[in-house]
Amino acid sequence: MKIAIASDHRGVEYKKEVINYLHSKKYEVIDCSIKNTPIDDYPDFAFQVCKKIIDKEAEVGILLCRTGIGMSIAANKVKGIRCAKINSIEDATLCRNDNGANVMTFNYTEEIENIKKYIDAFLSADVINDERHQRRVDKIIKYENGEYNEL
Repeated sequence: MKIAIASDHRGVEYKKEVINYLHSKKYEVIDCSIKNTPIDDYPDFAFQVCKKIIDKEAEVGILLCRTGIGMSIAANKVKGIRCAKINSIEDATLCRNDNGANVMTFNYTEEIENIKKYIDAFLSADVINDERHQRRVDKIIKYENGEYNEL
């Protein structure tokens, strides 16, 4: 599995640790924020990771920033991306099972060992394992495509 990853300038050390962890698990990693500066803009990195997924160069993405919220908002503006900010193993599992999330965000104030557990849960979870969840995700996709008229 190929995983695209990026961080803003404050998340660089966490990103390095996550990359090393993923390599130890034999995942291929694409670093989309090789150069960071104190004035970088997190949306640029979120969009780069999402582009890798949309272009099928990566299957999932990981984003790290101070809160994880900004990256999540930016990522969710990209057509075809379903990004979840993850704070627990349950979040990691359910965002895959119920929502088919393909990008995860983390705040770098979370303990790195917890982030590793959340990543493992996300990567091992089934993607949309129930018809009702697929139906709901299909509505999101239709809305995103301008095709949902049931409001």
